[in-house]
Amino acid sequence: MIDNYISLSSLSIGEKCKVKKLTSEGLIRRRMLDLGIIDNTIIEPLHQSPSGDPVAYSIRGAVIALRSELAAMILVEKL
Repeated sequence: MIDNYISLSSLSIGEKCKVKKLTSEGLIRRRMLDLGIIDNTIIEPLHQSPSGDPVAYSIRGAVIALRSELAAMILVEKL
């Protein structure tokens, strides 16, 4: 079933998704969990910086900017 998941970094602005798996480990994984990026959390890309990186995401009512290398570690399912 993991074949149906895509990375958060591949979503377009305005596309909502649901978190399915974190592929990161260690401190990065802990930081993502602390930010509320857990299983079944709804995330929506809101804005992209002029250079394209980072992207601002709506996560549990907060706006959080993530660089593409971190967003690529979050596997999601489009809604």
